[in-house]
Amino acid sequence: MIKSMTGFASLTHEDERGIVDVSVRSVNHRFLDLQVRLPPWLASCEAPVRAVLQKGLSRGRVETAVSVQLRSAAAPTAELNLGLIEALAASLEEARARGLVVGTLAPGDLLRIPQAVTIRDGAVEKDATLVQAIGETVQAAVRRAIAALDAMRIREGEHLRADLDARRGALGDMIERLAVLADAGRGQVEARLRDRVREISLELPVDQTLIAQEIVRAAGRSDISEEVTRFRAHLAHWEALSDSDEPCGRKLDFLLQEMNREVNTIGSKADGLHVSEVVINAKAELEKMREQVQNVE
Repeated sequence: MIKSMTGFASLTHEDERGIVDVSVRSVNHRFLDLQVRLPPWLASCEAPVRAVLQKGLSRGRVETAVSVQLRSAAAPTAELNLGLIEALAASLEEARARGLVVGTLAPGDLLRIPQAVTIRDGAVEKDATLVQAIGETVQAAVRRAIAALDAMRIREGEHLRADLDARRGALGDMIERLAVLADAGRGQVEARLRDRVREISLELPVDQTLIAQEIVRAAGRSDISEEVTRFRAHLAHWEALSDSDEPCGRKLDFLLQEMNREVNTIGSKADGLHVSEVVINAKAELEKMREQVQNVE
C-alpha cells in the first residue's frame, strides 16, 4: 500500500483519574525513528508506549508527546536546605557582631533566598496502582492517536499513488517507444554495415559468411530486448507492491534504482533517432518518482 509518512493526530481522554493529552507527529525518515515525551513520573511506561508505536508504524520520524493532568494530585512537599540556612545564620551572626547588620533571619527571608526552600510536587510515582492505571490509559490513547494518524497518512498516500501511477504509465510508454526506436536503429546499423561491406568487396575479396556473422554480432550489441523485458517486470512488480497491504516505500525505492540502471544500459546500447531524447525523459521521470517515493512509508 502506498501510504504517506507525513501526518499529525492529537486527542484528549478524560476519566475520573484525570485528563490525558496525546499528540503524534510524523515526517519522512529512512527508518522508524521514535521520539517519546512522557511526564517523569510515567517513565516506566515509555517501553510499552514505544511497543505500541512500533506495532502501528513501520517507517518515519515519529514524535509522540503525552501530558497528564490528575484530578487529585498528591500534596506538594517543602524541603529546607539546612546546611545552607545554618551557613547563612552563622554569617549573619558574624555580621551582627561587627555591627554590619541588625535584626534576625525571618521566615520570609528564607523564601527569598534561592535554594533555601525547595517545593516539590507530590510523589505520584510512589502510587504504583495509579501509575499503572494511567499508563494503561496512555497506551490506549496512543493507539487511538495512531489510528487517526494512519487515516491521515492513507489519505495522503492516495494522492501520492495517483501521481506515481501516472508517472509509471508514462514510463511504460517510454520504454515501449525505446524498444521500437532501438529495433529500427539496429536495422539501420545492419544496413549501413552491409553497404560498407559491399563497397569493400568490390576492391578486396571477403568471406561473405564471416562478414554476415560479424554484422549480426555488431548489431546484436545494440539489442536492448533483455533490458526492456526486465523493465516491464519492474513495472509489474511496482503495481503489485502498490496493491498489497504491506508498507512498500523501501521496495519501491529499490525498484527505482533498478529501473534507472536499466535505462542507463539502454542509453549506452541502443542506436536510433530520438533514442537519447527518450532516455533523458525517462531518467527525468524516474527522478521525480524517486522524490515522491521518499514520502512513502
